[in-house]
Amino acid sequence: MGKNLVGNHIRRLRFNQNEMTQQQLADKAGVTRQTIVSLEKGNYSPSLELAFRIARAFGLPLEEVFYYEDNEGGNAP
Repeated sequence: MGKNLVGNHIRRLRFNQNEMTQQQLADKAGVTRQTIVSLEKGNYSPSLELAFRIARAFGLPLEEVFYYEDNEGGNAP
């Protein structure tokens, strides 16, 4: 399996929330800044628990922060 199939809008959401820093998001989600960096780069898929904690940090539903890409590269329903 090649490319990570779980994508996210974390970087855009951070900037839309008063330019929240990676460290501020990491603190809210209970992870390291490096974890946020890896997520933003698409190098890491979060656990379901972490995905919910990140969504909660933004005050958004999970599906507004994370999405699943099908094999053709589009967003799955």
